[in-house]
Amino acid sequence: MADLKSMFLKVYDTLKKDLLEDPAFEWSPDSSQWVEKMLDYTVPGGKLNRGLSVVDSLKLLKEGEDLTEDEIFLSSTLGWCIEWLQAYFLVLDDIMDASHTRRGQPCWFRLPKVGMIAVNDGILLRNHIPRMLKKHFRNKDYYVDLLDLFNEVEFQTAHGQMIDLITTLEGEKDLSKYTESLHRRIVQYKTAYYSFYLPVACALLMAGEKLENHIEVQNILVEMGTYFQVQDDYLDCFGDPETIGKIGTDIEDFKCSWLVVKAFQLSNDEQKKLLLENYGKADPGNVAKVKALYHELNLQGVFEEYESKSYEKIITSIEAHPSKAVQAVLKSFLGKIYKRQK
Repeated sequence: MADLKSMFLKVYDTLKKDLLEDPAFEWSPDSSQWVEKMLDYTVPGGKLNRGLSVVDSLKLLKEGEDLTEDEIFLSSTLGWCIEWLQAYFLVLDDIMDASHTRRGQPCWFRLPKVGMIAVNDGILLRNHIPRMLKKHFRNKDYYVDLLDLFNEVEFQTAHGQMIDLITTLEGEKDLSKYTESLHRRIVQYKTAYYSFYLPVACALLMAGEKLENHIEVQNILVEMGTYFQVQDDYLDCFGDPETIGKIGTDIEDFKCSWLVVKAFQLSNDEQKKLLLENYGKADPGNVAKVKALYHELNLQGVFEEYESKSYEKIITSIEAHPSKAVQAVLKSFLGKIYKRQK
């Protein structure tokens, strides 16, 4: 795995060099320095799970056959396209949420001299993806399918973000609007498609498969993505900021988090009143009262039960799939996220 990661990071250097020499733009020292600094700060600093999963998945789909150098490079390139997409979402998401830290360091827009230039940097990150796809995949049979896939997933994710943001406006008026079905809808579109389905779909296309033949795989991965986001909501409140690399702000931001949905379901009238009075307030005292209520309702125990049931459901679905290679891909994904701490 360490070898795979170091090789994956070398591909990042190649792709970055290509982008900084893109002939469609007349580069100056200032512009190339800015873009290089922005890329190094926003793209490779995460766990890289999404990107590395493309390489892993292709290897598993080839049932243990070694990947050629070309396959390693191309699958790594698609992995980096997903990491670029992630960086684009996060740069803009942090501005929308007025976040302070990301991956254990200040958000990009918080840096001196960056500020709202970060909005355009997000647009640049988005525009790098078709440049990379065009350079490395335009002669492949599946090039158009790749473009379609990235466009479709970005469309879904942007709409998931929209539901998340406008739901907050409704929730501020009436917290009872935060339901499990609404939470699931936000998560499916905002997280599951790009974080779970996209890496596997890229590997399937490289393996010569047609995505329309793998709707059940998409369904399982969306289910996995939902479970992943519930974990994220849980860690936002109960995780260690040192471990997860950010300070959770879901309570202050009035987010339709799985925890508040569950808390509202399990609360009596008095507890609901306390929740309504304190949720969505930036004051540390209000946040502490919400967290105390979460402890009182034993949401940690409720989450552990949810985690166990979700795992069983997903494993059962995976084992019903006729292809052992696809099963291996899906189990590998599940193994990376089950009981994670960050």
